[in-house]
Amino acid sequence: MTEPLLTATALRKTFGPTIALDDAEFAIAPGEVVAIMGPSGSGKSTLLHCLAGIVKPDAGSVTYAGAELSSMSDTARSQLRRSEFGFVFQFGQLVPELTCRENVALPLRMNGWKGKAANAKADEWLERLGVGDTMAKRPGRISGGQGQRVAVARALVTEPKVLFADEPTGALDSLHGEQVMTLLTDAARSSRAAVVLVTHEARVAAYSDREVVVRDGKTRSMEPVL
Repeated sequence: MTEPLLTATALRKTFGPTIALDDAEFAIAPGEVVAIMGPSGSGKSTLLHCLAGIVKPDAGSVTYAGAELSSMSDTARSQLRRSEFGFVFQFGQLVPELTCRENVALPLRMNGWKGKAANAKADEWLERLGVGDTMAKRPGRISGGQGQRVAVARALVTEPKVLFADEPTGALDSLHGEQVMTLLTDAARSSRAAVVLVTHEARVAAYSDREVVVRDGKTRSMEPVL
């Protein structure tokens, strides 16, 4: 069995009197898609943010490729998020002043790529995800479904080891949501990226290999249906 790439052990996180995570556990292997499910306010997004090193847990540990995230400096964690991790959010969060090509090339430029090489790589991913005709357009001039595919291209352009997707289809209708999930999971699996997928929708979770349910800050791993 493949060794986990990213693990969390005994995570606890509170915000004032509110317990967001309470002894939460998580593990994911390369090439695996794991859906984190649960009702609103259950701690799903907090778990994702701890796994990505965005939020530090009050207790417990998050380990990526053998390194403990909380022991890293803020600079090292930021570098990890730029190079090893990719992110897709519910509303895409594309930069409105940039073209779609520039949005997708942005993570590469932040990692030191030259403009021509970054743009060529961005174009490759936009074509791969079926939105090559958006290259020169700004996000406000394209549809929601197209924008989310551009966001997926931006997340995958650095060829991350872990892709974090937080309600990636929440702002889309069912048809466009299914298109985005098919493209996202197919592209991630082909590159052996692990996908941490936060959702409350069963139809979205169906694209995963297995599910982890979060309720009242506690996690329960569901075995895949064979």
